[in-house]
Formats: sequence, C-alpha cells, structure tokens
Amino acid sequence: MRLLITGGAGFIGCNFVRYALEAHSDYEIVVLDKLTYAGRRENLQEVMEDITFVHGDICDDEDVDKAMKGCDAAVNFAAETHVDRSITGSSSFVRTNVVGTHTLLEAARKSGLKKFIQIGTDEVYGSTKSGSFTESDSLNPSSPYSASKAGADLLARAYFTTYGLPVSITRSSNNFGPYQYPEKLIPFFILRATRDEKLPVYGSGLNVRDWLYVRDNCAALDLVLHKGQPGEIYNIGGGNELTNLEITRKILSHLNKPYSLIEHVADRLGHDFRYSVDSSKIRGLGWIPELSFEDALRDTIDWYKKNEGWWRGLL
Repeated sequence: MRLLITGGAGFIGCNFVRYALEAHSDYEIVVLDKLTYAGRRENLQEVMEDITFVHGDICDDEDVDKAMKGCDAAVNFAAETHVDRSITGSSSFVRTNVVGTHTLLEAARKSGLKKFIQIGTDEVYGSTKSGSFTESDSLNPSSPYSASKAGADLLARAYFTTYGLPVSITRSSNNFGPYQYPEKLIPFFILRATRDEKLPVYGSGLNVRDWLYVRDNCAALDLVLHKGQPGEIYNIGGGNELTNLEITRKILSHLNKPYSLIEHVADRLGHDFRYSVDSSKIRGLGWIPELSFEDALRDTIDWYKKNEGWWRGLL
C-alpha cells in the first residue's frame, strides 16, 4: 500500500508514521507537512530514509496532487489543534481545518483513492455532565477549533454521501505521549514542574478530560484504516477520565514535586466542562488500549526527561 499521511511531522502524525512502518513492512509512506511551529522535521529524523517527504500545504492544490499521486489511501492528521490559539486567532483554524480538508477531499475524489481517514476530535460533540457521546449524537462544538473540526467532519461525510468517496472518520479523546508540542497540558506541566515553575490550572481545575496514549490511538487508527467501513464514524477513548486538577497532581507525584506548584488562574473562555465518548464501536473491531494510564504517563514523563534536546529550544 502507498499511504499518504498529511501532518505527519506533527505529534500524532509522526507517531502514526512510526507505528505504520513497524506494523506494515510493505507500506510505502508519503508524508505531506507544511512544517509549521508544531510540525517539525526533527520529529521524523530517524525514519526520514524510510519515507517520502513532501514539504507542502494541504490548502495548495499542487502540493496535494504531488503528494497524493499514486497513493492508495490517505490519513489526514494535518490541522491546527490548540484551543487557546483558536480563541485568540481563528482564521488559520478555518483555513487549515476546513479549506485544507476540502482540498484533500477534492484531490482524493479525482484520484480515485481507495480509503480516506479523516482524523477528528471528541470536542466536536461539546460538553456533557453525564453519560458518553456515541457516533450518532449531534455535534455541538464550543470553540473555534472544535467548530472547524466539526466542519471538516461534515465535509468528509458529504463527500461520502454525494460522491461515494470511501471516507471514515475517527474522533479521539485527548492524546498524550512523545513528541507532543509543549503547549498542551501534559507536556507543558511536565516541563514546568521539572523546573519548579508554577502550573497554571484553569478555574477550579474540575473540568474533566479523557486521556488516550498516542500509541494506543495509532493502533486504533490503523485498525480503522484496514477494517473501518466507508461512511462510518469511530470514537476512540482511553477510558481515563480525570479532572485537570487530578492529572496535574499525578504529574507532580510522578516527578516528586509538591502540590504547592499548582496555581489556579482565570478560566478559559467557553471552557467545556467534560468530554466523554463511547468507544464500543471501535472496540467491536478488536481494539483495546495496551498500556495502563499510569504506565503511559510514566513513559511520557521519562521521554521528556531524556529528550531535553528536543524540547529545550521550544520554550
């Protein structure tokens, strides 16, 4: 299989490239990435000889056509993802997440691609105080980020319904693990705690997120690529719901740092209270997370401690 991975130099994308290379020795992998602040060539340094890398923009027709030529399938990781950035400047989110996805879908339709995986997020469902969202629930995004991702999902579904493009959509909960840009909560707090700096927790810290180790997410995405049905949506949750305050305390405990480093700050605008997805559908395909949350968090902390050269310049 010749597989196009867009956004393959970003956090989840680069982990998926590694997973795919390990799991499928016959794959020919093409990575298309614009190399913005969170998409770094260094993330693929040790596998660069095993892939074809195209430096380009998913919003550019020529870049997309060049990268997709001869490919059998595509997985679209390329996206602007940080909620805080979307609140202060949403235009790049609309351009990349909506216009970029449309450009990819058009190219896929014209090329006769056999499979297109649109990588979504659980945030498109919005917040819930109880229960878990299923794939058939309505979308109710709260931030410019989640709204742009909901728009991308709807476009992908429309291309399946209208053109018969074999699109599957995944919606994962909060990922964490190696190579995650340190604006995200877990790496941000790991690095601040290692330097004995305050950890700013929004509001009361009681907002709930479900945490999913990136390697387990990659296994689920690979399963959807091979066994997922066109036109279907697959929720992928780790089953590790924790308040922001709980995850902060776990990070501090793993690092043997005092809870006094926690500093409550003004809450984020439109801050969703709780995300939760029902993953029964993907589990029905045979997926289960391999690592416990505690082991995955420990491995993640160890990776950041051992790879200071990767993150030092980013701060």
